[in-house]
Amino acid sequence: MRVLCLVALVSALAVTMVVPSAAGQSGKWTPPHTPDGKPDIQGTFTFRTITPLQRPEALTGKDVLTAEEAAAFEASENLRQNRDLFTPEKAAPSLGYLPIAQGGVLSYNEFWYERGNQMTADKRTSLIVDPPDGRIPFTAVTAATRARNAALNASRDSGFVDSYEDLSLENRCILGFNSGPPMISGAYNNNLQIAQSPGYVVIVNEMIHNPRIIPTDGRPHGTLPQWTGDSRGRWEGETLVVDTINFKRETSLPGSTANTHVVERFTRVDPKTIRYEFTVTDPTAYTRPWTAVEPLRAIDEFLYEYACHEGNYGIRGILAGARAKDKEAAAK
Repeated sequence: MRVLCLVALVSALAVTMVVPSAAGQSGKWTPPHTPDGKPDIQGTFTFRTITPLQRPEALTGKDVLTAEEAAAFEASENLRQNRDLFTPEKAAPSLGYLPIAQGGVLSYNEFWYERGNQMTADKRTSLIVDPPDGRIPFTAVTAATRARNAALNASRDSGFVDSYEDLSLENRCILGFNSGPPMISGAYNNNLQIAQSPGYVVIVNEMIHNPRIIPTDGRPHGTLPQWTGDSRGRWEGETLVVDTINFKRETSLPGSTANTHVVERFTRVDPKTIRYEFTVTDPTAYTRPWTAVEPLRAIDEFLYEYACHEGNYGIRGILAGARAKDKEAAAK
């Protein structure tokens, strides 16, 4: 995975040592705690999975797949997403629950991708567990906004943009498409590191190397809007609850706005797994709150620093190309 350069940050927060848990004579696993008595959720984890956030329309009404159906879905999706295949639809069209991707290798070839290749252990057809249909409950206004955004994206792809502010936050290397909050499996860099000290939890995402320093001492939210919002944590039994508001503008979620409110819940369920649940509320984007669940699985590797240089250098080229097309259009 990735090499994480956080020596100064970890030193500043005085990350504590882990207190070994007592399993008892029964052999039943007991969650570990830090010296200050809080549940210990530290470590390096991955949340990559091929299970989609939203249930595919072809699987409407089917919450869970059988082992055979899951194997077929995984094979279909791994084929569909393989960027080394120029025309993957010719390889095995009978496998597909979803339309096979068209076109070439896109931005990178398959070597650079690190997406999940398996469904979650419960074989659910979506990470969303509420609403029951496994779909984001978009408002009509958001649906219209998404249509306008699609047209804007088409304009961006053609090179016609007026300003760097017209480009997405991902293109500008400000936010990662999967770093959140909330965190959702994407094409690569689906890894994070969690560190704890008395009064704080730090979550460092590999994508755009985004660190969230989360106070857990009961202080109120601040008022300054931030790209990743303003996060405050609290402990409810064995669960860390993180409440995030005050986003500067949209998040990585489809259709979201600055009014997004995210509540995340982290619960260690075994030595290698944290149950990660999040609920999203945004009345301007969604007709009701919606909730998703995915596992954070421990890995024995480190994080790489993610240097998003494509945006730093690419934006100049994008804008220069757009101005050249403006001149061409004006000359006709």
